[in-house]
Order: sequence, then C-alpha cells, then structure tokens
Amino acid sequence: MLPEQTIYSMQAAERHAGKSAAAYLKTRLTVMHPAYFALVMATGIVAIACHLFGLGEFATLLSWINLIAYPALWLLFVARAVIFPGHVLADCRSHQRAPGYFTAVAATGVFGVQAALLHHNVLAAQLLWWTCVFLWAACTYTVFALLTIHDEKPDLAAGINGGWLVAVVATQSVAVLGCILDGALLASRDASLFVLMCFWLGGGMLYLWIIGLIFYRYMFFRFSPSDLMPPYWINMGAVAISTLGGALLARAVQTSPLLAPLHPFILGLTVMFWATATWWIPMLLVLGIWRHAVRRLPVSYDALYWGLVFPLGMYSVCTFRLAEALDATFLLWIARVFVIAATAVWLLTFLGLAKRILYALLLAVRRPRAPLLERQDTLTFITTANVGGMEQ
Repeated sequence: MLPEQTIYSMQAAERHAGKSAAAYLKTRLTVMHPAYFALVMATGIVAIACHLFGLGEFATLLSWINLIAYPALWLLFVARAVIFPGHVLADCRSHQRAPGYFTAVAATGVFGVQAALLHHNVLAAQLLWWTCVFLWAACTYTVFALLTIHDEKPDLAAGINGGWLVAVVATQSVAVLGCILDGALLASRDASLFVLMCFWLGGGMLYLWIIGLIFYRYMFFRFSPSDLMPPYWINMGAVAISTLGGALLARAVQTSPLLAPLHPFILGLTVMFWATATWWIPMLLVLGIWRHAVRRLPVSYDALYWGLVFPLGMYSVCTFRLAEALDATFLLWIARVFVIAATAVWLLTFLGLAKRILYALLLAVRRPRAPLLERQDTLTFITTANVGGMEQ
C-alpha cells in the first residue's frame, strides 16, 4: 500500500500533468469573478493620478494596458455568458459575487475619464458616459431585484462585504465622467448638471445604507482573517470617489444659474466624504496587519486585490481635486504619498496577474507526453521520494 500522502501527491501531479492550456483557460473562465473589471478601474485611476502629477510616460503606459484590458475583459465576460450561462445566473443570485458586476459600470466610467484626460477624445468619452448610464441601470435594477426576490438568502455575516460598495462607485462614476465633460451631455448644461448632482447624491445615500450594514457586521459578528477580503478597501474607495465627484461638481456649478446657490452645500458634503475616507485608512491598515502579520494569512494573487489598488489611486486623485476646489495646497503632499503607494501596489498586483498569464502561455507551448508513461513516471518519482524520506 502506498502512503496516503503519496496517493494525494500522485493525483495532484496527474491533474497538473494532464492539464492543457485550453482546459486551464476553461477552468479559469468557469470561476472567473464578476469583479474582474476592477483591473480596468485600478489601472485607469492610477494612470489618471500619474497624469495629474506629471508622470506622463507611466500614465500613457497604463492607459495603453487599459486599452487592451477593457475590450479583452468584455470578450471574456461575453464568452462566459455564452458558454456557462448557468454560472452567470448563479453569480447574479449570489450575495457574495453579484455586486461584482458593478465593476463593469465603474470601469466604463474610469475608461471614459481616461479617454477625455489622457487621450483628449471627447466623443469617445461621451459615448462611454451613455454606456455607463445604461450599464448602471441594467446592473442596479437586475442585481438588486434578483437578490431581493431570491428565496434562499444568507445571514448578514455571510452575505455582506465591502464589495457591495462597488454599487456606490458605479453610481459616482457616472457623475465623475459627466463632470469631466463639463455637463456636455444633454441639450441644456443646467439640466445635465442637475442629473449629475442627482447621481452624486444618490450614490452618497447608497453609501450610507450599505456602510451601516458593514459596520454593524464589523462590530457585532465574529470576524476571521478570511472574512477581511481586499474589497473591504472599497469602504474607503466609495467615499473617495464621492469626494472626487463632489469636488468636480462644486467647480462646475459655480457658473450654473440653476445650481450656483448649492455650491456651499456641495462643497461641505464633499469635505465630509473626504474626512470619512481618511478615517477608514488607518482602520483598514490595522486590520490588514492583523490579517497577515498576526493571523499569518498568506498573500497570494486574487482578482479581488484590484479592489485594493483602486481605492488608493482614487484617494490620491480625490485629494488632488479637493485641494483645487478649496485652494488648499497643503493637501497635495497627501495626494503625492498615495500616488506612490497606489503605483507600488498596482505593480505588485500586476506581477501576480502576469505570473498567471505566463503559466497559461507555458501550458500552451509545452510538448505533450503520453498519458500512461507520464503517470508511470510521476508514480515512480513520488514513490521513490517518499520511500527515501522514510528511510532517512
């Protein structure tokens, strides 16, 4: 009889040896998380932050990565919907995974801002704004409706997480892109700014609804290291993009006869959003140290880590824009620190993604071997290794 460890090692080796690139990609497509568009969100916002601070070459490089990643992800999402419609429907009914679809909305908004600021393509940005509005409506009234009417629901501890706040980010991305275009969306600029203000205020109210549940889950339910997923950084990122939307809107309404009286209100609420985002940063850092340094949870690449990169980049951009709106230059050093942090975390996360892509390419180009001979070689090697270890 072979030792149990030997049998398990043999089975794992056989699975690995018999895996082709097509099988690997099919497996990855099956389990692909709906929140993968956070890759575009993170890359785009870091590119915008670098652009604001004059790092033009790196910003251009990131923007070109997004020009490839954005359509590639849409192809993968459409392929997954065609090949595995059951998995997509199950995701839409999952309290853990369904909010991830809002990343497609936010990514479209960030992609539009990138097109306007880095590539000066106003027409593309306008088309992306309308696409963003359509996706926002589709996600909001599909995901939330399905989760509402679904019979089997988890308890609060298992069902709520920071990923739910991507719905806030998606809503605010509509307002941010519209403000970047200075309301050049409808026939009337005042009407456009009014619509954008409604999106901004609606996103702020949605944040208050969801963050109350998340904070309640923090304080009154058992919290394990595995519960503290990277999307919890959206606790900060959602109010950071709300700050950005408010800072841009405050500057835009100054020349609007209809909304100019609301300028102090918008600016005051924007500062409150920024203060809330700032409050979250030390809290999330402490919890991250507890998760990895104290409880020893290993760090490995996961698509959800893009949800950590985005808030860092967004905090840099929103602080930069708030400094402009308040004429508070002393805030700029905070924005500089966070653009460095966001760039460093983006590089680390991108290396994890590159490793996974490289693995798929190596599977594609490796030389296949006879399955029976391969199993015999694997069995012989593992058995010898285990016997040798026992003899020692």
